[in-house]
Amino acid sequence: MSNDIKSNRSTLKEFLASIATIQGDLSNITAPPFVLGEASTTELPQFWADHPALFVAPALQEDAEQRAVAVLKWFLGSLRNQQYAGRPESAGVKKPLNAFLGELFLGSWKSDELGETRLVSEQVSHHPPVTACYLWNERHGVRAEGFTCQEITFSGSISIKQKGYAILHVDKFDEDYLIPVPDLKVKGVISGTPYPELVGKYSIPSSSGWVSEVKFEGKGLIIGGTKNGVSGRIFHTSRPDEDVFTVDGQWNSSFTIKDARTGKEVETYHVQDAKSERIVVPAIEDMDPWESRKAWSGVIDALGRSDMKGVSDQKSVVEKGQREMRKQEQDSSLEWKAVFFQKHSGDELFDTLSAVDKASFEVDPEGGIWKVDKDALKTAQKPYHGELVPDGSVFRVTGDDGAARKTHSSTEQPQPTERRTVETPSTHAKPTPAVDHDAEAREKLERIQIEELLRAKYSSSNRKR
Repeated sequence: MSNDIKSNRSTLKEFLASIATIQGDLSNITAPPFVLGEASTTELPQFWADHPALFVAPALQEDAEQRAVAVLKWFLGSLRNQQYAGRPESAGVKKPLNAFLGELFLGSWKSDELGETRLVSEQVSHHPPVTACYLWNERHGVRAEGFTCQEITFSGSISIKQKGYAILHVDKFDEDYLIPVPDLKVKGVISGTPYPELVGKYSIPSSSGWVSEVKFEGKGLIIGGTKNGVSGRIFHTSRPDEDVFTVDGQWNSSFTIKDARTGKEVETYHVQDAKSERIVVPAIEDMDPWESRKAWSGVIDALGRSDMKGVSDQKSVVEKGQREMRKQEQDSSLEWKAVFFQKHSGDELFDTLSAVDKASFEVDPEGGIWKVDKDALKTAQKPYHGELVPDGSVFRVTGDDGAARKTHSSTEQPQPTERRTVETPSTHAKPTPAVDHDAEAREKLERIQIEELLRAKYSSSNRKR
């Protein structure tokens, strides 16, 4: 079966009809394999820095208003790859794999000129689904940390409301910028040619008083408009009615920044011509089992072969394992602990910066506020979750050769045991299956082992904190 959306239009319509009857959030719904992309939501933060020169540019500007321009250019210049997950626009939009709790994506970009820009991304919550990330470049002293929680609904088009924010910090000037995560609609789904359209009006406030105000206007059926259109301005809070710079264009192709005081063009940035730098990640065999591309390798391989049954089967292995782990946690009154991030009840810096425009930002109270644990960045080592593996199995060193072998918890059924019959001289009883007490004991032991591993993990995490 093809993994092309157009080739599966009838099946897609059936799926859309089924979700149209669902009220509320669809973020964790199981989508048909042919609408899935080959990357999980934990990979999406990489597209905030796949143009490393844009990411570090604010640190190279001595003037505060020019830094505001650089931040706006980075923000707008990153949106296209964010929405298409680095794919060509002609490939359309596909749904990322639903990240499982604890999933990690780690990588970096290295440059002689810019130094190393690094990324840590982690799925820190499952209900609601929250992805947290930290990007940083030590040489230029630029760092960004943030989190997002998506709420997905369907009504003719797919609406994705994003709750969360990021804070970009520039060490040299001790300056902070509050970055919004825009809402979007995925249009053209029913026709089989889906594309993203960002919607809404947002502000990027800074601790120096400079504010970028951005408005996304897509093409409508009745009132017209420009597909992927964007316009905006930069002003200072001391003179809110005085535009200093303006921006106009399309976030997926090009946009022009002008000096509003003189009317002169500052720069036209061509998004489509800007070369993206591929993130460098470890080889699959060197990855931790919880790193995204290793955990989903079976699914990714099946997608590459257009093997839709294989996609479904491989997804089920991970998803069933995760459900079993959540059940064991619930039964044992345990709470999952993230590796690189900590949950906070508040953020004073966010409160201060968002006061300029509270409507631009929303945080899911249940999802919480997540900040990077900088000690963990220095001390965390593989294996990040000990012997636990995302599919509910564990790795142990067994056998005379000392090799690591994979054993499974009760999420995978034991192999059928041999059936025996018991016959007496006086009667011929029907064959009855023998009770395999060893298999039952092994299954019970596996449950105990998983529970012990979970308890050990949480106890260790609590001691660190």
